[in-house]
Amino acid sequence: VQLQASGGGLVQTGGSLRVSCAASGRTASRTDIGWFRQAPGKERAFVAAITWGGRTTYYADSVKGRFTISRDNAKNTVYLQMNSLKPEDTAVYYCAAVTGWGSQIKSFGSWGQGTQVTVSS
Repeated sequence: VQLQASGGGLVQTGGSLRVSCAASGRTASRTDIGWFRQAPGKERAFVAAITWGGRTTYYADSVKGRFTISRDNAKNTVYLQMNSLKPEDTAVYYCAAVTGWGSQIKSFGSWGQGTQVTVSS
């Protein structure tokens, strides 16, 4: 599966933004997908994940209640709707195929290019 994130930008604190992850490859619609982010000087961290059928989601505590992950398998696209954004959400956001679930979620395969999200205070 090849994944490409897009849709980042600059938004004010409290604002909203939706980023997209376009998936390609014959197994794209049958792959669990996760969003991760990497802030300057920090390690890449898990944000949210969704199962291939779209029925089950999982979020990091830091974004629970503010972010929503969804997918449209007809378009081979996974979305991350981000509301009530905070300056600490500023990071490069990446999507990746994932394995495991809950605290055991891990990415696998290539990362692809991320998309920059900047939240101004």
